[in-house]
Amino acid sequence: MKNISYKLCKSRWAIQFSILLVSFNIHSQQLKVGAAKRIITPNPLISVSGGVGTPKPTTEKKGELFVRAMVLEKGTEKIAIVNIDNLGWPAALGNRARKLIMDIPFNNILIGATHTHSAPDAYAFPDEKGNYSADLKYLEWCVTQIADAVNEASANLEPAKLKIAVGEAQGKIAYNYYAPDLYDPRCGVIQALGTKGKNKDLPIVTLVNYAIHPEVIGSDQGILSPDLIGPLYDRIEAKAGGMALFMNGAQGGMVTADNRQDDNTEANNWEECKRIGNLLADEALRILSEAKIQEDPKLFCTSTQAEFPIDSEMMRYILNNSPLKMGDSDQNITTTLNLLNIGSAQILTIPGEALPNIGYYLKRNMPTEHPFLFGLTNDAFGYILTKEDFNSFKRYMYVSRTSLGEQTGEILINDLLTLIQNSPKPNK
Repeated sequence: MKNISYKLCKSRWAIQFSILLVSFNIHSQQLKVGAAKRIITPNPLISVSGGVGTPKPTTEKKGELFVRAMVLEKGTEKIAIVNIDNLGWPAALGNRARKLIMDIPFNNILIGATHTHSAPDAYAFPDEKGNYSADLKYLEWCVTQIADAVNEASANLEPAKLKIAVGEAQGKIAYNYYAPDLYDPRCGVIQALGTKGKNKDLPIVTLVNYAIHPEVIGSDQGILSPDLIGPLYDRIEAKAGGMALFMNGAQGGMVTADNRQDDNTEANNWEECKRIGNLLADEALRILSEAKIQEDPKLFCTSTQAEFPIDSEMMRYILNNSPLKMGDSDQNITTTLNLLNIGSAQILTIPGEALPNIGYYLKRNMPTEHPFLFGLTNDAFGYILTKEDFNSFKRYMYVSRTSLGEQTGEILINDLLTLIQNSPKPNK
């Protein structure tokens, strides 16, 4: 009897252990998402930059500048998606933040910029004498705020499910200044909702991906501002809850905010920022409204190192003479390209401002109905054109001059297509 009882007890213990093990494996493989943000508005205000040249003094602010981060984890895969209200965020600064972030692989931390033209200079653009006007202490403080936001988001991880959608945003939001209809009107949205506790069925974070220059206010009015992205954030958080996060797209040459007026002038004020930001937010939520819940989405991240020749004398001078030490060669520059699969979404990163035709081509070759492009992410090397477009039209003189060179587009496309071919497909 003792032997039989022992065997029964051992058998029951084995069954219970197996159930616990299966339960643990299921729990450990569940998607978890966390989000956090930090205000990075300088106090007192400092000068802002709209591009190459000396930053312009400011006397007031409209809205706050932010760093926003979302962290996703499933099994052994862990990813951070970060955006900062700035014109661009070079890897020289991004890598400093990555070194301060715990428990996330270095190349799994994607850091992008909204591309507002009303934020402090993050390139430390050198003048012809090598002098610069950027506030390096402010930039170093932003580095720590990025790391703090990501670490907090990681600490806040909770079980989540996803809603993902891509659709055409309607209304007067963006247009191509060079050729009005040559832009991508599609808006991609990824929303994580909690599955337990106080956030059960409520948004944790809503990511919006859309190609646009947030330059309604610009750098010449003495105003520091997130531009239209600030009202977009406010609107989404007020209507949906949770935190909002914006990642720009292929908005180069020259996909800008549609602030045109009937008298052939432009509306360059905060009210217009609110109109466009609110409209884009409303359209993002409308596009998302019919999306189905993805209860068990896959999560995958990979990266590759791309090397671009530096053909532009201006870009070479900036890269080699900025105190941020963005480059160490007169001939080439290397950067990280990422591919992410998040549920049914596939995401590619672009280290600058790719023209819309490059964006369309990449999306057309992504094996999903939910393609996303994160422009100005991991680096910000100016405009990215195909060799056919480079220096081909008078309209493209400026974007060609502020590009690394005519090979950048082709190298980018080939490297990203290789990533697609060598990676698993996202969920259907």
